[in-house]
Amino acid sequence: MHAAHLEAYRAVQKSQNSGRELEATVLTKAALKLRECQNSWDAPDRAARLADALDFNQKVWTVFQSELVRSDNPLPAELRQNILTLSAFIDKRIFEVMTDPKPEALSAIISINLGIAAGLRGNR
Repeated sequence: MHAAHLEAYRAVQKSQNSGRELEATVLTKAALKLRECQNSWDAPDRAARLADALDFNQKVWTVFQSELVRSDNPLPAELRQNILTLSAFIDKRIFEVMTDPKPEALSAIISINLGIAAGLRGNR
């Protein structure tokens, strides 16, 4: 299943949007899904929406990790390593929220996603 997601990501990346814009769009969508959960924490369907948002974020970051470890990735090694370190933090935070859901625990993931998206768009 992961391979199918990766191939879909690559296909879309090659078509309509530039790779950077696509990545920024996906990160923004991931952040907004989490922010919606955070803003409506007491909603009766929170558990399902939170699980969906965390799953989406985890898939996004897994694709990034897969791309970053490829030998033909054009990013400088130091930048790749920094993003991989950040992705390890994201993974850890996602698992923490899964085991002990708290709305404030989503803030770091939201901030990182939006910050990287802004940087990809040249808005930083």
